[in-house]
Amino acid sequence: MTDTLALTRSLIACRSVTPEDGGCQRLIAEHLQALGFEITPHRHGSTDNLWARRGTGRPVVCFAGHTDVVPTGPLDQWHTDPFTPTEKEGVLYGRGAADMKSSLAAFVTAIEGFVKAHPDHAGSIALLITSDEEGVATDGTTRVVEWLRERGEAMDYCIVGEPTSTERLGDVIKNGRRGSLSGELTVHGIQGHIAYPQLARNPVHDAAPALTELVRIVWDEGNEYFPPTSFQISNIHAGTGANNVIPGDLKILFNFRFSPECTVDGLKSGVAAVLDRHHLKYTLDWSLSGMPFLTPRGRLVSAVSESIVAVTGQAPELSTTGGTSDGRFIATWCPEVIELGPVNASIHKLNEHVRIADLEPLSRIYRGVLDRLLAA
Repeated sequence: MTDTLALTRSLIACRSVTPEDGGCQRLIAEHLQALGFEITPHRHGSTDNLWARRGTGRPVVCFAGHTDVVPTGPLDQWHTDPFTPTEKEGVLYGRGAADMKSSLAAFVTAIEGFVKAHPDHAGSIALLITSDEEGVATDGTTRVVEWLRERGEAMDYCIVGEPTSTERLGDVIKNGRRGSLSGELTVHGIQGHIAYPQLARNPVHDAAPALTELVRIVWDEGNEYFPPTSFQISNIHAGTGANNVIPGDLKILFNFRFSPECTVDGLKSGVAAVLDRHHLKYTLDWSLSGMPFLTPRGRLVSAVSESIVAVTGQAPELSTTGGTSDGRFIATWCPEVIELGPVNASIHKLNEHVRIADLEPLSRIYRGVLDRLLAA
């Protein structure tokens, strides 16, 4: 059993459904303390966070990730206990196997190998680990970043261990993410009897043309790194459940995944203009959960790409698709942030798993990044 596999198994065995850490950070800290890292735990509310650093100089290379996992779902539909790491036919099963306890283990073993070979390495190595990435993400990475900023600490490069690979290990690097802006729209009508529509006002009928227009708008064309901004309706609800009552209100949930070609204010005003043009009576509440960020081709992207090629023999693709991650918080402070981890086909699913043969190569890829950034 390799060191990366052994540590991945130990982390999976920790029951760490968000925001619980389940002892994962203690295991990680034990490994890092043996390497001379200064360990600083941070607990905010029910969230455990860990900041660890070895060295005082620049550049600072940080590995970031989360120990929390999503709920298991129906236990009777798992092949095995989700918190009992199980190997079968070259695959390791368990909740968090891909998202992202294998990345955390690979971080640690990569650092162990690097420090053994370069005990007096240049710069600093850091880890930023949280237990609320899969939850509301208010007491985790964002809090630690605020603390570090207040202390005047710097970070030059950050690798987030999110499972970015699609078909094979290292085929995709996330060098940015789209922003996420959600809206909760209530279109107000007048409730009434379905047989007397002249005495009521149906908000479903009123809203339909406006929603059609919003869906058809081309908000932008994207750019070299980002796909076009996407508007998606996620939920519509109206009525009392009876088939003879015109509803008084229509509630609509929608979301923009937006590129840097759009602004938050521009999206908000664009939606309002459509609603107003259709003379709707409405209430609209907005929620911004993340701004877009981008790390263009540069030293970090080059170091990660070269390391992937050296380990796998194939060059990665750069991508900004997918959901949000804690990279959005780190990118407000660190100039270069990328995400790289194992194959993501099973994340958040029943019987989540990772290929055992990918674990040591992932560790070697992370080690190769350290070699290129701190040993050259």
